[in-house]
Amino acid sequence: MRRLVVIYIWLVWDVQRVLGVGWTDGPTPRLLSNGTVSVVFEYEEYQKHLVFFQHENSTEMYVGGTDFVLRLDTDDYHIKEILTLKTTGNQLCEKGPCENVITVIEKFYDGLFVCGTNGHKPQCWKLLPSVNNQSHEIVESYEGTGISPLMYTQNSLSLTVDGDLYAAAPMDSDRRSLQFRRRAGRRNNVWMYENWLSEPTLISVSWVKQNEDPDNEKIYLFFRENNSDHRPDADPWISKVARVCKVDKGGSKRFFQNMWTSFLKARLVCGFPEESLYFNHLQDIYVTPDDDWQKTRVYALFSSSWNFTAVCIYSVGMIEKIFESSTFKGYSENIPNPRPGKCVKDSMNLPRTTITVVKDNPEMTDWVHSVHYTAPFYTSSIKYTRIAVDQVQAVDHVYNVLLLATDSGKIHKILEAGSEAFIISETQLSYNSTLQSMKLDSKQKKLVVGFSEKISIMDLRTCQDYNNSCADCVLARDPYCAWTEVGCTPTVPGGIQNVLDGQITVCSLSAEEEMQVNQTKQETDSSTPVHSVPLGVPFYLSCPIDSYHAVYTWEHRNLSSPCLQMQSNCLHLIPAMAQENYGIYECVSREKDYTKVVKQYQLSQQTIAKTKMESNTPSSINYASAAVSQTLLVILGLSVAFSNL
Repeated sequence: MRRLVVIYIWLVWDVQRVLGVGWTDGPTPRLLSNGTVSVVFEYEEYQKHLVFFQHENSTEMYVGGTDFVLRLDTDDYHIKEILTLKTTGNQLCEKGPCENVITVIEKFYDGLFVCGTNGHKPQCWKLLPSVNNQSHEIVESYEGTGISPLMYTQNSLSLTVDGDLYAAAPMDSDRRSLQFRRRAGRRNNVWMYENWLSEPTLISVSWVKQNEDPDNEKIYLFFRENNSDHRPDADPWISKVARVCKVDKGGSKRFFQNMWTSFLKARLVCGFPEESLYFNHLQDIYVTPDDDWQKTRVYALFSSSWNFTAVCIYSVGMIEKIFESSTFKGYSENIPNPRPGKCVKDSMNLPRTTITVVKDNPEMTDWVHSVHYTAPFYTSSIKYTRIAVDQVQAVDHVYNVLLLATDSGKIHKILEAGSEAFIISETQLSYNSTLQSMKLDSKQKKLVVGFSEKISIMDLRTCQDYNNSCADCVLARDPYCAWTEVGCTPTVPGGIQNVLDGQITVCSLSAEEEMQVNQTKQETDSSTPVHSVPLGVPFYLSCPIDSYHAVYTWEHRNLSSPCLQMQSNCLHLIPAMAQENYGIYECVSREKDYTKVVKQYQLSQQTIAKTKMESNTPSSINYASAAVSQTLLVILGLSVAFSNL
């Protein structure tokens, strides 16, 4: 069997060599991290839909599923409360019992506002904490149409702003009835004019604060809608951003009463304008606030018809510039004063000419381009589904780290280093289910991920992955981690980092630190495995891949040969042992200016008596290499390959 394994590996290596396939092609994570991932809760039944909510600066997080809401303590992520919210009423559903799938969780005044599908009859509940804060009690219930969808598969979103609830949900089973409204609170209810959107899919809604001018604050709506261009080569969807003023009261009783008078929209462009190649299918949005509201950033995840995904970055200042200076699409007359879309304290007194432009021509002629303009910040053939962005204080600077979830249960941790995207690591959270919801806890530096069967917590400070040396820690370019006298640890003032470039010249170690590193290295190097191998038999050696950005080679008798990657190991193949194959082998990695010996082996000749050879089958002879686990992995691959022949 081992001879077949080596033949199979040799064939794979030959195909990779001819086709030029390697693990450095395309954007590649530097590290496949085991990470620190814990499962905090496993559901009794698979969940169809999950919604996460954490109020700003709160130490509690809420998770809504089917017929329940969980309350988590974010200090250690234990379950504090399981609140049951079953379907109310006696309605019957077509397929089995009626379910109450939770779709909305918001902080509203002094309590929690929760809504669910309630067996296709949406309902909302106001929950207040008990005196000792050990549990919540339902104090009121409300009819929830227009806040929660009838079915969890329908598009919806919600947001609370200064005591007002904004929501969008279909009023019935028809998606065209989707409305973005100010639904409840201190201010009057306001809704959209029916012709403003064309069968939209709403992605996200965000409130951008302006501390120095709160009356000029806006709520931004990110969505995609049907493309009015019906040419065969045109994309069926176009991504856009819209906004309304927080103080908008709607028009007067005579014209446009309870309708947004400040609604404007513009196309959101992500792609390569010079080639007229665009990513038009908006997938997800994450907004990072800034004290200067114009520097607030919008990270947008797009997909495309050619199966690539992209991340484009926008500033709210650039978005507002389009809304404040562009002409109005389809409108050729003089722009009235006040300018349509301008925030005013009493919109009921706006002139009819201003509101008419908003009513009939709310779209801008100019497009909103990303901060990089000529190209997306990041593109990949990997299918990403969700995005979050953490702002990390490193030793010298605050860096943004993108957390991208794939459709196969992985999280990519990506450094935003100027205009460069550097994939720090890849962590596998689930193998058998699709990610349904994701929430960043920036205070605890944790990523909370909801799957259909569990809730997982991923620690973003995985410094133990780079703890071999200062060089390993610096090359990781992970702003969460810095090298100190005790190893690679969460970033502290005075730690050693070079996040922007990963240059190891910053590792000018003191004598004590050098001794500690050398001692660890000597302990590793002293355990050189020795293998006695007969002449003429196939053999392979293996060493672990610490970095997928390094180049690995096998050194033997002053000769260097490339390694074959099999999953997370670097292999050296010997088709048949000869005299020149015996001796010392070193697996060497080279990354930038850093070279290290990852693994070392010694092969010596084994003499087997002829009678013994005749009395043993090949499978009973111990030809074990340095990596038993890798052998098992390769045998599995071999069996699959042979079964498909």
